[in-house]
Amino acid sequence: MSDNAGLNIKIMDKDYRVACPADQQATLRDSADFLNDRLNDIKNKGSIIGTERIAIMAALNLAHELLGSKGSIDTLSDVDERMLNLQKKIDIALRDIEVA
Repeated sequence: MSDNAGLNIKIMDKDYRVACPADQQATLRDSADFLNDRLNDIKNKGSIIGTERIAIMAALNLAHELLGSKGSIDTLSDVDERMLNLQKKIDIALRDIEVA
């Protein structure tokens, strides 16, 4: 039996199935809700048009906030790893959007 269970999340009115260990599902759901709120805030401002551009702006804002709070992050490698993980998630979401 796999230790990664599937989790259904909804981001910008699209459903995604994500592999996630059972003990991390609540955190992933909270992360998805947080991201969805950020995406909707940008979308509702109306100054940026297009799902891909909204996603990029949200990612850029979150990366800026992450780097701005690097005093709470132990090493630069942690930031690099988090940025790579964020980039992978963005790539997957954009691929899913393009398919839809």
